[in-house]
Amino acid sequence: MNRRARLSRPLTVLALVAALLAGSAPWATSAAASSSAADKPSVTLSKSQAGTGGSITVKGAGWRPDTLLMMLICGQSSPSRGVIGGTNSCANSEGRAVTTDGKGAFSKAMPVAEPPKPCPCVVHVATVTGQKAQSDAVFQVAGHPVKALPKTSGTGQLSMVADTRLEGSSGLLTWFGAPPSRTFTFTVGNVGSTPVKNPVFQVGTSHGVFAPQWEDQQWRGTVQPGRKAQIELPVELTAGAHGDYLVSLKYGGKVLAEQPWGVGRPWGVTLFWILLCVVVPAAVFRIGMAIVDRVRPRDRRGSRSAGGRTVRLPKVRLPQQKPKRSAPAPAHAAERPDGAAATTTLPWFTPDTGPERPVAGRLSAPPENSPTTKGNT
Repeated sequence: MNRRARLSRPLTVLALVAALLAGSAPWATSAAASSSAADKPSVTLSKSQAGTGGSITVKGAGWRPDTLLMMLICGQSSPSRGVIGGTNSCANSEGRAVTTDGKGAFSKAMPVAEPPKPCPCVVHVATVTGQKAQSDAVFQVAGHPVKALPKTSGTGQLSMVADTRLEGSSGLLTWFGAPPSRTFTFTVGNVGSTPVKNPVFQVGTSHGVFAPQWEDQQWRGTVQPGRKAQIELPVELTAGAHGDYLVSLKYGGKVLAEQPWGVGRPWGVTLFWILLCVVVPAAVFRIGMAIVDRVRPRDRRGSRSAGGRTVRLPKVRLPQQKPKRSAPAPAHAAERPDGAAATTTLPWFTPDTGPERPVAGRLSAPPENSPTTKGNT
């Protein structure tokens, strides 16, 4: 009996431990479920309805600690479908920003304003920086018109597959401040049982800490159930935009994809202003000098005066050249009897051997000893 008792004690302890572990499993599961529920962002309102000019208190929990949030009152929205028209459906001027505490909670008073779209309305809270997170709470603006939400046949049946990119490049005009543009290319698949025809996507661009500016773009086509489709949507920024931008794609109130976009500075605009600051003053100076040169007075001689004094050029006297004297006639030159000047004896003849000068009006016969010369007869 003692041996059986000794053997039964360890078995009893093991059974108790197994029972405790089995009993603790539901507790662990409930604790994990509560922690996961606490991590999900949530928003609560102090009032479910208020009129313009009043205020409500917005409280939140489950957000990331020390995170900047934006609170807006939006029309044509619901917690299940989100803000259909994007921030264009919200009262942006009356929005408020709030930062969560170390536990991810916040409490902030917010004025009530009428959104540009009719109700149903929500108080939309979303993160500004970091990982995207959002939550909506139903709210009714007293006195604001109400309109039913559009039908959503096929909405929510598309899902992002892969191949998300921005295609295109900047041209020469973008370097001079033209609006940068790209093509947002992505692939979606229809996971529903009905075809999706002409889906409407929302493309938003954000810069820095500012919220995205959403724009509705409709794609013409049909995505059959279980099929894929490559979609291309144009994206364009404002003129002169530069820096780091983030392009977001939303469908059915859910953000499907995000793509960063780095835009270079338009240096051509800077070069243009530098040249303008140099060329314009130089042109004004030249025009002013031309006007001054034309309107200043002239003297009697036609010369223009500068500063009240006549500007005259100095006289230049050229040196006078003395006339050349003719060389004197040689001493042995004799005058002719008829008064004509005697010819000068050639250097290769002497006075004794020179030819005889013929007498005017009489022909002379050649000397006897002279050789006969040929000539014209």
